[in-house]
Amino acid sequence: MTDTPAPAGHARRTDARANRERLLAAAAEVFAEAGPGASLNEIARRAGVGPGTLYRHFPNRPALLTALLRDRIETLCARAEALRAADSPDDALAEWLGAFLTHARVNQGMGGALLVEEAAGPGLDCHRLILDAATGLLTRAQRHGSARADLTAEDLLQLVVGIALSTARDEHSGQPDRLLALVVDAVHSPSRRGL
Repeated sequence: MTDTPAPAGHARRTDARANRERLLAAAAEVFAEAGPGASLNEIARRAGVGPGTLYRHFPNRPALLTALLRDRIETLCARAEALRAADSPDDALAEWLGAFLTHARVNQGMGGALLVEEAAGPGLDCHRLILDAATGLLTRAQRHGSARADLTAEDLLQLVVGIALSTARDEHSGQPDRLLALVVDAVHSPSRRGL
């Protein structure tokens, strides 16, 4: 029996997927360094591809920002889904809020850049995905009786985004984690805090 080579179309698709992944990884680095207005040519250079390859995958800046942000949001939401099976609803919610805080700090400006460039673009869809993830975890903690019944997922997200915005330049003091711990403590129902 002889090995038959993979069809040329399959090899091209594999190369295209690898190029796309390299472009997204390079975009994450470059946007982290220079913000959402960073040079697309620099992204292509770091990915080891030409600008034409970048534009074949992502025809413009909003398309690249959308793909990167959507990938990160899908990861964040998948984490929420996995945490719904955790034994402790409180620990699951706290862990996910920590992941959301990291997400909000790392991706600061990307969602805004998308909304500016594409007024009817993916920003609202991304917000809905995150809101649904938060709602699932918060509702589980509320049903367990350990989270305040008067708290909404929207409230919780706004508090965490507020921490991300107010500590944007705070790299090493630990203040974001301390503020998040205060929020998590405030999430607990008054009856649970009295235990």
